[in-house]
Amino acid sequence: MNALKIVAIALIIAGGMGLAYGSFSYTKETQQAQLGPIELTVQERQTVNIPVWAGVAALAAGMLLLLVPKTS
Repeated sequence: MNALKIVAIALIIAGGMGLAYGSFSYTKETQQAQLGPIELTVQERQTVNIPVWAGVAALAAGMLLLLVPKTS
């Protein structure tokens, strides 16, 4: 399996997951204040939305890469 097929499969998987889930969340920890040895931190939950066109584009690019004939 060459690198082109691996990239194509990764794009297809990423595009499918982007279409299935639509967004993902992560927790970001920020430092609010530090008073001597005491430190106050806040955890913020951030959400990133994945546009539908990005999922479709990743799927299409992956499929096209699988169809490209090997030249070497």
